[in-house]
Amino acid sequence: MEVMRGGKFLQKFRLYETRSKFYLIGRDKSRTVWRVLKIDRLETTDLGIEEDPTSYTENECQELLWRIHEGNRLIGGLKFVTKCYGIVGFMKFLGPYYMVVITRRRKVGTICGHDIYSIGKSEMIAIPCPIVWPNVANSRDENRYKRLLNSVDLTKDFFFSYSYNIMRSLQKNITAKNTGQVVYETMFVWNEFLTRAMRNHLKNTDWTVALIHGFFKQSKLSVSGKDFWLTLIARRSRHFAGTRFLKRGVNEKGRVANDVETEQIVFEDTPDDIPCQITSSVQHRGSIPLVWFQETSRLNIRPEITLKPDVDYKATRLHFENLVLRYGNPIVILNLIKTREKKPRESLLRAEFAKAIHYINKGLPDDKRLKFLHMDLSKLSRRKGTNVLGLLDKVASDVLELTDLLHCEITTSSKPSDASSEQGCVTNACDDKNNDDFCAPTMVPLSLQKGVLRTNCIDCLDRTNVAQFAYGLAALGRQLHVLKLTEAPKIELHAPLADDLMDFYERMGDILAIQYGGSAAHNKIFCEQRGQWKAATQSQEFLRTLQRYYNNAYTDPEKQDAINVFLGHFQPQQGKPALWKLDSDQHYSIGRQGTVNEETVRPLMKRSFSDGNILCENSASVSGCNTVENNTANSELLPMQQLDDIREPTDSAPEIYMCETNPCSSTIYSSMPGRLSISEERQSYLKRLGYPELHSSNFLDLDLLSSSGNSCDEEGFERSPLIYSPMDLISVESTTTYSEQGHNDEGRDDTDLSRSSSQLSDSRDYSDRFAQWVANGGMLCY
Repeated sequence: MEVMRGGKFLQKFRLYETRSKFYLIGRDKSRTVWRVLKIDRLETTDLGIEEDPTSYTENECQELLWRIHEGNRLIGGLKFVTKCYGIVGFMKFLGPYYMVVITRRRKVGTICGHDIYSIGKSEMIAIPCPIVWPNVANSRDENRYKRLLNSVDLTKDFFFSYSYNIMRSLQKNITAKNTGQVVYETMFVWNEFLTRAMRNHLKNTDWTVALIHGFFKQSKLSVSGKDFWLTLIARRSRHFAGTRFLKRGVNEKGRVANDVETEQIVFEDTPDDIPCQITSSVQHRGSIPLVWFQETSRLNIRPEITLKPDVDYKATRLHFENLVLRYGNPIVILNLIKTREKKPRESLLRAEFAKAIHYINKGLPDDKRLKFLHMDLSKLSRRKGTNVLGLLDKVASDVLELTDLLHCEITTSSKPSDASSEQGCVTNACDDKNNDDFCAPTMVPLSLQKGVLRTNCIDCLDRTNVAQFAYGLAALGRQLHVLKLTEAPKIELHAPLADDLMDFYERMGDILAIQYGGSAAHNKIFCEQRGQWKAATQSQEFLRTLQRYYNNAYTDPEKQDAINVFLGHFQPQQGKPALWKLDSDQHYSIGRQGTVNEETVRPLMKRSFSDGNILCENSASVSGCNTVENNTANSELLPMQQLDDIREPTDSAPEIYMCETNPCSSTIYSSMPGRLSISEERQSYLKRLGYPELHSSNFLDLDLLSSSGNSCDEEGFERSPLIYSPMDLISVESTTTYSEQGHNDEGRDDTDLSRSSSQLSDSRDYSDRFAQWVANGGMLCY
């Protein structure tokens, strides 16, 4: 929604119909501005929309409706259809256009006076009058496409706001000045395609709402007798979106599967909902940015991983360039996948990921290098006496030293009771209730977040969620400290507040896992932290594994089809194969002008190549300008790569074209000599794993250094003496043995980290090593 004159915006609507037109009447919250939108019902192929430029009063609007009724009395008059709270968008399959509207909403939170809503109920309404419907309007294929679109349940995990750009982080709302139509083209607006035709025609967003998909939860908590509000938001990207085995890795534009931005907002409770200070911390999760895929199989619960070679790692490089555009430097990568396996699966990706980071870092200046941190969470969690959350908390604290967080002071000359801002500009808001002269809050940043922590495991669900909780806990301690609610910038793992935050992240993890993986997340580490009964936890994990397997094998293909239709990745055409007759890969290979073999059918084993291109370039962007996700920090990543190549002016294009499988073009990088030599033992071990030969301290693997070096998986070995590493200083507490998703890895050569305090290095040694890693970039691994 764009702001109306004097800070007004439309948020309540009533839909009326005659035989020839729909009339949508919209008003602002204070009932002072009334607008009229006309939709032609006699047009069968195109979308005929006309906006009345006049702003009416309530009485004038009632008089207008009476005149319309009198003018159409002979053909049935003016009839009320429904009340609604915004337009989700318009969709056309093989027949007429349909309009999707929100008919019921639920308030789920407030950010600085801006209300956040979820959808309680939606309705899809055919635009043309039935007497002019085309013949295909009730065809079998048309009805099946309608069922596909309706299977995207808008009442689950979709959120919007009329006055706050919920699709952007708080920091981006403060620093970025792009508003209105431009924000619809960002990666987190899921109804961008559905609203595109209307926005292109009207050149505004007065009548539509921008939907984000993911997670939102807000609750009031207390610390030291002081109340504060905690808000957790997860924004799922619409690019390369889909289900677990059908969307893996990275596509040729650098978009990764399961790309989710998580924001944690904290502010003190105040009577008028306008705090004096507010803080925000952002982190990121996304699939391993390599070109890889898996076959969906009803016979194999763990399909084989197929890695597609990418000589120059072009797609990987594009992904990290995009992260720099969005968040700035440094980019810290926390990789949680397995180091060694009896039958290599995850370890294949780990080795290739390390090669990619090393290759990219060779062409970067020292201060722009990617910082790679590896931690085999599955192995560490199985070691007796290892406190996994304690290790993650230490990592999170050190990363926060690099990235910092957003801290803003909020000033007002007169606080409104219901603040609403110009969309996209939190710093310039006006009260929409009674008096436009009331000035809403102005945010003055005291500190900005620079860079981001990017976490991944194989699915970016279970292990990733545990790591994100640890980072959120470390961030919460600092957020409460800068707000002067606590004396120390740290929250202990066993504190009641940590349990409250764990509930937030556990709920978020379950929701995101259901969306992408088909079942709730495996939360064994959380259960162990709470001291829950082990047998009950194992039963729960087993049931979730079965549920995930069933959905991945049987229901995900249709779910993927629904997502493709909703996002506009596939658009039906007369005379072209229907969506359900195509293999899952071909959804992204068929454009409006494309052709396909008519005999192509959907096979039982479905494959999703992660390098398929889902959208073509289109210069007819409604904004008429390039969209940049974030430029709050220096966005330079590769000095030889033009950043304009990966900006987003064309992501909105509906066209889909045939994407051939060809290697990425070659790019020459200038090698930069490293500062420190690497030990021969470590170099030899990396070679055995398939890593490139490293000559610098860019790749520090604390997990490798803390292990004995034996690579056998299922046989028992004597534990070798500990190889001292930056990990050594971390004290480890007793933890119940954990085997992720029921995979048994007993007998592996895991070095016992439970040692006496005399065996631990001084914490200052760790800080020096960490500072060295910070200065030189590269890989730091647990």
